[in-house]
Amino acid sequence: MRTLSNIVLVVVLAAQAAVAQDNGNGNESRIHSDFRREWLDLHPCREQLVKPCSEFTPGHLVGIGQALVTDQPLHLALGSLAPQNGFALGLAFVEHKDFVSERRLTFDTDAVATKNGSWRAGSCLTTYKLPQSNDQIVVVMGTPPPRQQIPSVKVAPVFSLYAEATSLNTLYFYGLGPNTVPAGKAAFGLTETIAGASALLPLNKAGISFTVEFNSRFPQLRPDSKDGMPTVSALYTEATAPGLTHSATFLQPGVGIQIQPGLFDNRLRLHYFANFQDFASLGGTAYSFRRWTADIGHEFALDRHVTLTAADPHNGPDACTPDGSHCPHISTTINNEGSVNLRLLLSGSARSTGNAVPFYFDPTTGGSNIDGNPILASYPDYRFRAANLVLIRGTVEHAIPKLPLGAYFSVDAGKSALTRNDIDFSSLRRSYSIGLTVHAGGLPVVYLLFAWGGNEGTHTTFSISNTLLGGTTRPSLF
Repeated sequence: MRTLSNIVLVVVLAAQAAVAQDNGNGNESRIHSDFRREWLDLHPCREQLVKPCSEFTPGHLVGIGQALVTDQPLHLALGSLAPQNGFALGLAFVEHKDFVSERRLTFDTDAVATKNGSWRAGSCLTTYKLPQSNDQIVVVMGTPPPRQQIPSVKVAPVFSLYAEATSLNTLYFYGLGPNTVPAGKAAFGLTETIAGASALLPLNKAGISFTVEFNSRFPQLRPDSKDGMPTVSALYTEATAPGLTHSATFLQPGVGIQIQPGLFDNRLRLHYFANFQDFASLGGTAYSFRRWTADIGHEFALDRHVTLTAADPHNGPDACTPDGSHCPHISTTINNEGSVNLRLLLSGSARSTGNAVPFYFDPTTGGSNIDGNPILASYPDYRFRAANLVLIRGTVEHAIPKLPLGAYFSVDAGKSALTRNDIDFSSLRRSYSIGLTVHAGGLPVVYLLFAWGGNEGTHTTFSISNTLLGGTTRPSLF
């Protein structure tokens, strides 16, 4: 917690120094202007010409709340950490600088903590070349105003440097494979630091881009006992839970390809992604392995007037626009936004003789995984764990008129597989989810879901995304 407190202090002091920053000739600096604009967003009556003005009207309260969570350069950072670790609250600082070379540098840092003592803190630097007037823009957030330039992955590569530490006090382990029993439930804690670099390299054709990453990972296990639950070391050994007795440092390069074109005036968006990662353990530990992933998704708009949008890779996780402009305002008018999503996710791991995949790097199914993504949501969180994964999902979501809410329904069929030979479509478990979502104004996506259909009861979940709508995802913890 001391590390988290120090990072929050640095963020606050940096913001105060930025407010006082001057360009030396008495003119207002850009960052000072950003803070002034944000202060006015939090005090809307200061700019309203018609008096009297009350900041407690519904419209002003919604705008103030949106500014608190999304405005740059300083706003509240919030979202759910891994399941069982609670809702996190903290601060985020986001800024950018445009250079005469027509290159933009964005800076995104945040620090959050939860009630149970879990926390996350990190920073990300992203740079890319600004598009020229004759460049084709293909990735948008909503409908841009006239003459607004929004960067596109079709224009230039995007490069990122990042470092993030996450400490989770409560995680569950039931054993490995699809046939574990609830009685095998044990608890553990995990702190993982990830530092690395990534690049998104567009092919400038059909929405195709190559991805490159190089990460260093520093996982550290620790015992945890919640409500008298035994720790992992009390029920399992190194043989049944590889990685339990030895800490390892990993170098993890990866390459991939993504295909994300918008077809038929963006009423159909494809989300195709395939990558290969090599987890090389250091220090003589025998935990090296390789992982491949294929993620194939199709998103169909339910109304011909709806244009589907994608997350902008130029944004950090705490930004919904790449240039500090306002996020789209929350709309209370009737809208027809809705979509049908079909997804196939396959993941497999391979290791050399004498090596083992650490159990904390295995993907999980059941409830939500360590990154907060629901898979077979009717089961308890982290219920099944194995090195290989199969998931088939269908989702329908549609906005509720005059409310920034959506109705949600999904069907999952999936399994955790111990061997690569088990990556098939037999013996799939099923789960159904229904609930409400919030996709509005750049705010973090919110899910309130009730899930059923498995053979271990039902599961109700409430989660808030740890990125703003339109922001890029954080590095995966596995």
